[in-house]
Amino acid sequence: MHITTKRIYEDASKDDGVRILVDGIWPRGVSKDKARLHEWLKSVAPSKELRQWFNHEEDKFEKFERLYTKELENDQKKREGFQTLQEYAQDQKLTLLFAAKETTYNHANVLATLLEKKG
Repeated sequence: MHITTKRIYEDASKDDGVRILVDGIWPRGVSKDKARLHEWLKSVAPSKELRQWFNHEEDKFEKFERLYTKELENDQKKREGFQTLQEYAQDQKLTLLFAAKETTYNHANVLATLLEKKG
C-alpha cells in the first residue's frame, strides 16, 4: 500500500497514481483540468464545525485527529467514502489531495495514517 498526500496546488505527476481530492470545498484558483483528479470525495472531509474549530493549529491536532476519526466511524457517508479510499489503495498508488497551506497538520494526513493502519 502506497499512500501519499499532496497540496492540490502542486503540479500533477505521473508518480501520483490515483489522485483523489479529499476536501469538502473546491480549492480556489484550481480548474478541474489542472487538478487532474480521478475523483473528488468530499464525503470524507471533516465537518465544517470541526474544520473551523481546528483551523490547522498544531496544538489542537491530537484532539482533531480523535474527533475526525470518530466522524469517519460514525457518519455513514464518511464511512462509505473511506471505504472507497481503501479500495483505491488496495492495488495502486494513491495520492490524497488537499488545499490547506499546512502540510503536516491536516485531515489528509489523518486519512493516510488510517488507511495505512487498516491496510
